[in-house]
Amino acid sequence: MRSIWNGAISFGLVSIPIKLVNATESHAISFRQIHTEDGGRIRYRKFCELEDREVSSQEIGKGYEDADGSIIPITDEDLAQLPLPTARTIEIVAFVPADRIDPLQMSSAYYLQASGAPAAKPYTLLREALKRSNKVAIAKFALRGRERLGMLRVVEDAIAMHGLLWPDEVRAPEGVAPDSDVTVRDKELDLADALMDTLGEVDLEDLHDEYREAVEEVIAAKVAGEAPPEMPQPEGGGKVLDLMAALESSVRAARESRGEEDAEVKQLPQRKTSRSSPKETGGKKSTSTAKKAPAKKTASSSSSSKSGGGGGGSGSGGKSGSQTGRSTAKKTSSAKKTTAKKTPAKKTASRKRSA
Repeated sequence: MRSIWNGAISFGLVSIPIKLVNATESHAISFRQIHTEDGGRIRYRKFCELEDREVSSQEIGKGYEDADGSIIPITDEDLAQLPLPTARTIEIVAFVPADRIDPLQMSSAYYLQASGAPAAKPYTLLREALKRSNKVAIAKFALRGRERLGMLRVVEDAIAMHGLLWPDEVRAPEGVAPDSDVTVRDKELDLADALMDTLGEVDLEDLHDEYREAVEEVIAAKVAGEAPPEMPQPEGGGKVLDLMAALESSVRAARESRGEEDAEVKQLPQRKTSRSSPKETGGKKSTSTAKKAPAKKTASSSSSSKSGGGGGGSGSGGKSGSQTGRSTAKKTSSAKKTTAKKTPAKKTASRKRSA
């Protein structure tokens, strides 16, 4: 790999000569700008405003535009003589746990290659120290005309460096989250957990750029004079109205894609809606039904005591039974169904004593 920067790692008083090489490469397909009428290439020419003529790359340099619009020339020699200790040195300033680094700060990745035999020993020392400490090194370095922040970590038997954005270059996520208060039910979280468990993990080596492959197919079809392949129709488009149904369908589809025999969603909480009937909620009465049950039974018991059982039903025993029913209904307004079932038995006993 071709080096893009030569310098040294400053590790206290230890200096490690290294070469900086790119750790990543882009496989994106690049396009050229063309004239749509005849397919001719569109090119940009660089003109000098003062002389009104095209200039070559050798005649182009750097300049800083001041507030008044004047240009101050800056040469490569000026930048090379900057009074910075990091001009040719990756200066390690601290060692921190890896989870202290916010992934939002990470940018380009590089490999640090030991430069020559004398660098092998200190290079190996730093690598093994990083391994044993389970930490990463925070460093400062200068590259492409600016000082940067970096993170050094071990990748297999090499030391890699990730360029980091300065903390003030990372924006706060203000105005990104929904403004309105949204309540997520436990049942929805249970289904989301089930979907995550079903999807499981993935080997990143199995992932590939499908967009690039599709573009290559289009180019190949154009070269062969054939019609480009048709775009497949997206599955299940439109607005999702029922989140629970969408989650259940996602879990089922994920299990089917894994070849599981039983693709049904099991042991997942059933949905409750305001219109659900007792049958829809597993045969159990709703809370509102359980609350109304004692009132209905009190009315029926009072009517039966008036029609049957002689004057005892309409006497003091009937009044005490209705008062007991009202007080019991107040005390058991938030009780379960089993408490509501036991209430009539107590009323019957009071009626027999009064008779």
